[in-house]
Amino acid sequence: MTQIKIATDSSVQLSPDEIAENNITIVPLSLMIDGTVYSDGVTITRTEFMEKMAVAKALPKTSQPPIGAFVDAYDALAGDDVEVLSIHMMESISGTVHSAEQAAQLSKTDVTVIDSEVTDRAMGFQVLTAAKMAAEGKSMAEILARLEEIKQHTKLFLTVPMLDNLVAGGRLNKAVGVIGGLLNIKVVIEVVKGHITIAAKGRGMKTIHKYFDHIYEEMQTFGSIKRIGVSHAGALEGALVVAEKVRGMFPGTEVYIEQTSPIISTHVGPGVVAIMYEYGE
Repeated sequence: MTQIKIATDSSVQLSPDEIAENNITIVPLSLMIDGTVYSDGVTITRTEFMEKMAVAKALPKTSQPPIGAFVDAYDALAGDDVEVLSIHMMESISGTVHSAEQAAQLSKTDVTVIDSEVTDRAMGFQVLTAAKMAAEGKSMAEILARLEEIKQHTKLFLTVPMLDNLVAGGRLNKAVGVIGGLLNIKVVIEVVKGHITIAAKGRGMKTIHKYFDHIYEEMQTFGSIKRIGVSHAGALEGALVVAEKVRGMFPGTEVYIEQTSPIISTHVGPGVVAIMYEYGE
């Protein structure tokens, strides 16, 4: 009987217990802060990254794992009748999935690589489901079909209270960023089919608060909310407010709250609060 093992990258939002209990292999991204290179989740924690980014001379740089790191990870999972399913963050923010695809061609084991079209806890929904189905003896085809369903039923939003990192990272025109700063412009991002879209923008925090009300209203229109993730970039207080709200709205539904990954923190900056959820019909 074929055994399927699960791999993913360090942008995923999973607890140490979830990783250990489900035998999930994490391949870390690389981070560079003022010339010093770190291995995400190995030589630097997410909290430490936020602290270092706050005093860095320049915007930190993130890079996908080298192909060799993926090959080593896949080969370590190899065995008789073993297949690997490698699930990664959306290609619109990182070339990680392409490094994994190239490594899959070089590995001595059979590897299937997919783009989750999301990241953070939203990607965690897919990774955890895949790991649990693999443990139940489900086939690769069955797992992939279920993950596609999850993709189609997952929403991911990020609030961006400061535009500095979007400008510094080249994702927003500098002139627009300066004007946005002067006018106190706030942005809400939605990830749609793996692409970053602007869901709302306006002056002041009222823009973000108003859009969160819209998100809450939309969540109530679905038949069920299966699981929720609330992540933040150094904004625990704001994240706790969101988590408390959705826990009250959907008692009994899993709500996972944690600091987001360095790649998200780098791209959108401190103060970000993200909410993501899987819904039923």
